[in-house]
Amino acid sequence: MRRRAESDARSRGYNLNSDENFLRDLLEGLRKNEERYGYPSCPCRLASGRFDLDRDIVCPCDYRDLDVEEFGNCHCGLYVRREVFEGKMQVKSIPERRPLERQMRAYSVSAEAPSTQPSATAAVKAEPEAIKPRLWYCRQCGYVVFREGPPLICPICKAKRELFAELRIEIYSSR
Repeated sequence: MRRRAESDARSRGYNLNSDENFLRDLLEGLRKNEERYGYPSCPCRLASGRFDLDRDIVCPCDYRDLDVEEFGNCHCGLYVRREVFEGKMQVKSIPERRPLERQMRAYSVSAEAPSTQPSATAAVKAEPEAIKPRLWYCRQCGYVVFREGPPLICPICKAKRELFAELRIEIYSSR
């Protein structure tokens, strides 16, 4: 898990958090989530256990680059800018960028776990809406992705979400 995170950090010009105990706990959380769900969901967010609902919080999450750019670290503090790594800037608590509707889907799926006692989450047990993935392409570099919505930032050229357009494929019959 550490090698994967270090490699990803280097490829983006980031560092991993320099606090070894904190870093170890984050990496352990990623490892446990990968064992639990089959993918390394962000250890600081509630995952539903369904990849289609959690795709945006699979580490590195969709929100990481915006967070590191604006605040110096990602939401959980795993990825940091050089100034934070060198101690010239502190890791900050930052606002959650994940849209509330995506968070609520995770909460509603998590609330469906069997329980012998009624809980306050019972009211949230509504069936999550079906995810309808679509093709999106970056009009700046041509990157194509198949998911519910475009990423916040293009992982290739760093273009913002607004530069993505939906690809619609129509199949014509010769009849």
